[in-house]
Amino acid sequence: MGASLYEPIHVYKPLAPDIGIVDGPFEYLTVPGIRLPLPFTTRMTVVRLTNGDLFLHSPIKFDERLARKLQGLGRIRHLVSPNQFHYAHIGEWARTFPETISWASPHVRRRAHARHVHVDFTRDLDSDAPEEWNREIDQLLFPGGYFKEFIFFRRGR
Repeated sequence: MGASLYEPIHVYKPLAPDIGIVDGPFEYLTVPGIRLPLPFTTRMTVVRLTNGDLFLHSPIKFDERLARKLQGLGRIRHLVSPNQFHYAHIGEWARTFPETISWASPHVRRRAHARHVHVDFTRDLDSDAPEEWNREIDQLLFPGGYFKEFIFFRRGR
């Protein structure tokens, strides 16, 4: 596939003070061992909390140069799965940064296990934001039957 609207990939792109995005490589849908010709883009949101910890929402495929760049912004601490589809690379980041907390959304543990994706989730998200970010980031569990997703909102400073 040619150039995308998301390039360059693996580069932190600031959007506002202490918040930015990183676009990742294309991923492909798979069904029991078959890679479908349906590429989709990936994007991670990075929030620097006031204590210097980084909140990585929907971590993209691990990249060592990117990780070093992010460490210059703060301590990689929270690896957040907002739903049962955006978790696949959390394990890569957690193995590189074992001091992180890997946050599981509803059904994600079961889905990862079924797809043989190894992620040791540390804690579960629930309707109330945890004390680690509740003064800076609001969260809401959006109900949707089988597909539940956490929505995050960073309050202005």
